[in-house]
Amino acid sequence: MLIIQTAFIGDVVLASAMLESLHQAYPTVELDILVRKGNESLFIGHPYLHNTLVWNKQKDKYRHLWQLLTQIRKNQYDAVINLQRYAATGFLTAFSGAKEKIGFDKNPLSSLFTKVIHHQMASSTGLHEIERNQLLLHWPETKLSLPKLYPAESDIHFVEQFKTGKYICFAPSSVWMTKQFPPEKWIAFLQQLPPNIQVYALGGPSDYALCQDIIDQSGHKQSVNLAGKCNFLQSAALMKDALMNYVNDSAPMHFCSSVNAPVTAIYCSTIPGFGYGPLSTKSFIVQINRDLACRPCGLHGKNQCPEGHFDCGYKIEIAQLMRCLPAS
Repeated sequence: MLIIQTAFIGDVVLASAMLESLHQAYPTVELDILVRKGNESLFIGHPYLHNTLVWNKQKDKYRHLWQLLTQIRKNQYDAVINLQRYAATGFLTAFSGAKEKIGFDKNPLSSLFTKVIHHQMASSTGLHEIERNQLLLHWPETKLSLPKLYPAESDIHFVEQFKTGKYICFAPSSVWMTKQFPPEKWIAFLQQLPPNIQVYALGGPSDYALCQDIIDQSGHKQSVNLAGKCNFLQSAALMKDALMNYVNDSAPMHFCSSVNAPVTAIYCSTIPGFGYGPLSTKSFIVQINRDLACRPCGLHGKNQCPEGHFDCGYKIEIAQLMRCLPAS
């Protein structure tokens, strides 16, 4: 059985819930997943995965797509489940040769699928993304599961060096500018933290400069920049035992969900109603405490505020974040 999810990191983390559901229902079925290049490291050592297929979207995109189709057809899947609504993955699904080709009706090639499910955004249904995806599993034995990642012992061992006391993590970056809590606000937040609390900044290599600038301008002496120094699974393992993790509406929030880590999710231009909110047992949502006519301005955020003021970020009060911090 093949699951297709070649979108961003957070979407792939949420797709891991489907692996949990299918394994619990059919523990002997071999499960594969198809992701975009760069996201395959999320599933290193995953106990329920037989194989991870990778699509390189950045180089020779369509040549690789044809190669993937050849591989998929060779694997002779009983079922291909497509979580996406785009033509390229619809092409892979429609011509996979699988007995069951399952996907959403918004996929342009859905007329070639054997099972089609109506797709609606959560603002009209109240469904979380994992519940939306679960609708594709039409077999009665499958039950809704939470997303889950599996850091290896080596990942857990690597982050033990940072767990010498109580600590918090923050992840200030996002693919979209209007999903990012403004750097000035992160600086103000760090300045209000107790000076003796350990703080770790998380992100990818490209986020290092942003994290370092926030730390330097805050003057918080117990802050360490780990951006680019921890891989996905190591970051999840570190977040698991934090007093609190402060994140945007972005992939690190879903890392927290995958290991049930405490999380405070900061929403700027997007809203929890889209169905991508935190799933951890201990989770908080922070957003502007009044309505804005321009919010939300898009499903994924934008490269800049269309109105030029970015009030949905700047008008969030630091006190809102502080209230989510447990007594240390």
